[in-house]
Amino acid sequence: MGQIELSQVTKGFGDVTVIPPLDLRIEDGEFVVFVGPSGCGKSTLLRLIAGLEDTTSGRITIDGRDATDLSPAQRGLAMVFQSYALYPHMSVRKNIAFPLKMAGVPEEERARRVEAAAKVLNLTSYLDRRPGQLSGGQRQRVAIGRAIVREPKAFLFDEPLSNLDAALRMGMRLEITELHQRLKTTMIYVTHDQVEAMTMADKIVVLNAGRIEQVGSPLELYRRPRNLFVAGFIGSPKMNFVTGPEAARRDAATIGVRPEHIGISRDGGDWKGTVGVAEHLGSDTFLHVTTEHGMITVRAGGEVDAAHGDTIWLTPDPAHVHRFDAGGARL
Repeated sequence: MGQIELSQVTKGFGDVTVIPPLDLRIEDGEFVVFVGPSGCGKSTLLRLIAGLEDTTSGRITIDGRDATDLSPAQRGLAMVFQSYALYPHMSVRKNIAFPLKMAGVPEEERARRVEAAAKVLNLTSYLDRRPGQLSGGQRQRVAIGRAIVREPKAFLFDEPLSNLDAALRMGMRLEITELHQRLKTTMIYVTHDQVEAMTMADKIVVLNAGRIEQVGSPLELYRRPRNLFVAGFIGSPKMNFVTGPEAARRDAATIGVRPEHIGISRDGGDWKGTVGVAEHLGSDTFLHVTTEHGMITVRAGGEVDAAHGDTIWLTPDPAHVHRFDAGGARL
């Protein structure tokens, strides 16, 4: 079991409150991603759940048991950090087994768990190597293996892929997602990368200045962002926003339209513009178009015939125009 519930949890450092009163429920077996900009409180929130930070007030329960004042070891959780934190003089086998040795698990049971974790993570042939002989992705798998052998109620990942290059990050995203499918254990994953959040999560928690802006599935947040902050954070490239008379025509203070929901024409449309930068990525082309409403980013097909300086017309799909009031809330 790995159900975790936070009730009116707060965290402050002196006179500074970094987590205002917050409620959150994470169901057993869910893959939940905390996402938001740097400094939004996502890592602090993860550390509160882990017990690495004390709550200022509020209550944390794990499987119905009050864990607010329990030590990290008593909570039955396992954390994987951004830094691999492996012992360089130990083999992979000994690194994975180390937390079990510290817990006094018998040698035979330690060996069984290490072999099982290595098989799940495709590390069997590397068990007798040292960390210095491994790639970055392999070292991160060792760190995950060290968490798996503890058989925790939940895994807590604190930006585990940020030290890897782009290709390795993509591969490790898939590996962690597949690992969740196999283990069916609760996972809480912290990242500032909304692409990671969208591709990995069952449920996303969007944080801003310590507050939860919205909780929902990736598609819920993409299709119906609750406010301007979520609308601008979820989606890549980010949503375009238009204010003034154009928004007022739709009875809104601000309208938002995603780059993929804007049509392009040479013959006329809603917004006339001049192509600035055209990013040709093969399957897609991103056009950055200067209009009277500001810079508009458009996602078009890879074969679109548009270049710097071209005059084109843009038309947002009426079915996908998001409307927001003066306070930024969705209408």
